[in-house]
This record gives sequence, C-alpha cells and structure tokens, in this order.
Amino acid sequence: MAPKLVFVLLIVLLGWALQAILRPPPPKLCGSPGGPPVTSTRIKLRDGRHLAYKEDGVEKDKARYKIVTVHAFDSTKDFPLPVSKELVEELGIYLVAFDRAGYGESDPNPRRDVKSEALDIEELADQLDLGHKFYVLGTSMGGYSVWGCLQLAGAALVVPIINYWWPSFPPELSRQAFKKLIVPEQRTLWIAHNIPSLLYLWMTQKWFPSSAAAMHHPEIFSKHDMEVLQKMMAMPRTIENKSRQQGIYESIHRDLLVAFGSWEFDPMNMTNPFPQNEGSVHIWQGYEDRLVLVELQRYISKKLPWIKYHEVPEGGHMFILANGWADRILKALLVGEEPSAVSK
Repeated sequence: MAPKLVFVLLIVLLGWALQAILRPPPPKLCGSPGGPPVTSTRIKLRDGRHLAYKEDGVEKDKARYKIVTVHAFDSTKDFPLPVSKELVEELGIYLVAFDRAGYGESDPNPRRDVKSEALDIEELADQLDLGHKFYVLGTSMGGYSVWGCLQLAGAALVVPIINYWWPSFPPELSRQAFKKLIVPEQRTLWIAHNIPSLLYLWMTQKWFPSSAAAMHHPEIFSKHDMEVLQKMMAMPRTIENKSRQQGIYESIHRDLLVAFGSWEFDPMNMTNPFPQNEGSVHIWQGYEDRLVLVELQRYISKKLPWIKYHEVPEGGHMFILANGWADRILKALLVGEEPSAVSK
C-alpha cells in the first residue's frame, strides 16, 4: 500500500505544480488595492465590467461623422489615430477610442471572444448615444473586433489580423503563408490555436523566443516600418504605454488566444451588409507587411467582392502612421474619395 500511496501523492503534487506553472496570475484591476489608478472616463457594461474611452475631434452633437476606433495589439486608446485636424474640421468628424478588454483601464473579460468584442463596441455606442449610423475603424489586431460589427454605416479594416485556420482558406495557401512568418511567430500562433492552455507558459519562458510581435522583433518590420519607427523614436515621448498594466495574460495573451483560436463564424461566409450601397466596408493592406500577409488578404477580397480592397505598394504593417495615410483612409470610408496612389 505504501508505494501506491507515494505514487498517488507524487501524481497529486505534480498536478499542483503544473497548475501553478500553467495558471497565469490574476490581473491587477484598475482601481483595486495595489492595482493601477483609474484616470480615464469609463462606462459600466451590462456584465459589470468597465470600459475606458477617450473622445476626440469635433463635438459629438455637431459631428457629421462619428467613428469608433479600435486599437492594435499591445496598444491602447491613448495612441490616437494620426488624422489631421484640418480633415477633422472639414468633414466634421467625432472620434472615440476605447481600451479593449484587459488593456489600459478597461476591465479584463475572461470570456473574451470575437463576438464579445463587437458587443463592447455596440454597447459603448449605445451609452454614448452615437445613434444607428456610425463607423468603425480597426487596425491590425483591432480588426477582429470589427469583423463582428460590420452592419453599421461603414467599416475600415487596416492591415487586419488574419486567422490562418479560417475554414474557407485553401489549406495549401494557408500553409504557404504561415511558413513565411518568422519561426518564433509560427510557434506562438500554433500554440495559441492548438494548445491554448500552454500559451502563458510559452510566452513567459526564457529558453526560446516567443511572439515576435510581443517582443518587437526587428524581423517583423519592413523597410517602410523601420522608417516610421525611427521617426517616432525621434519625437518627444508624450504617451505612456499602459497596455500591459493590468497583466500580460488578459491583454496581449488573450488577444492571441482570441484572434488565432476558433472563431464563432467564418468571415468569408459573410454576406454584403450594404446591398443597397448605403454603406461600405474597406480593407487596407500594405504589400510589404510581414505580420499580415498580402496573399491572404487578396484571397479574402476575392471571396468577398463587396469589400473595397486597397493595396499600398510600399506599405508595411505600420503605413497608417505615415505620409497622411490616415486622412486618405478616412476620406475613402466617409466620402468615397479614392487616393490615386493606391492600387485596387
């Protein structure tokens, strides 16, 4: 009996040890004892969570166009869309950005998925009285939030993240594109999709490089991206990045789990939300993007011909931050003006 009891005890202890290693620490909620302070305006959602937001542009009651912007991976609402004040005043644009769940000063959502992100946008719009006609613009990882709420006045997805496991992708196309990612990113996305319970351990271990995006690995940036980064680094630092202040698991790790997990729907099976041309959906993609690959974005645009697809020949993943591209994207979305320097 004694050897059996020792064996059982060892198994139990091993199980506890594995749980301790695999289980991420609880988040440090904003406003809680020992947590970051609440410095932003927040709304309380139906499920009790708080969502932090920031308004910009013209006054909401005087705006001709209202836009909800959705931030990228490892970012927050405090990094503004680089749209010119001249365009904001000319078109009468009201902008509202928010911290996605677990980021910045918005409470984490342990049940976060593509649908919940869309519902957060809808509830924010309801509580701010934006009405039924407003626009959404999501960049990079923020794109998956936008896919779930296209039935508005219109939407722009700028280098939106692509899930390599969407069922409608031809397997060979998806495999070829996946292999173009640098190896650490391949490993991270594979774990996020296939063994999500190991992601926290993988992202926090020190033996092998994990997510290239989370580590800001130079290989993920194109020549154009590096030029953008150099210009940004030369500017005075005025915004503190608070994206991870409540914990890495409910912010960047949860992003990877949702974006590359199993979605509740396949975007390529969607029907045109604007059959009478009462609105439009746009995808903007940089040809030189090394994080979101152009061949997959082209395939999506062919499967969904009602999407207005724009390809920026020399653009990388960060092209929206340079050369007035934010203005061009908003003009195309709001008034249908197509920049001549863009191939379609």
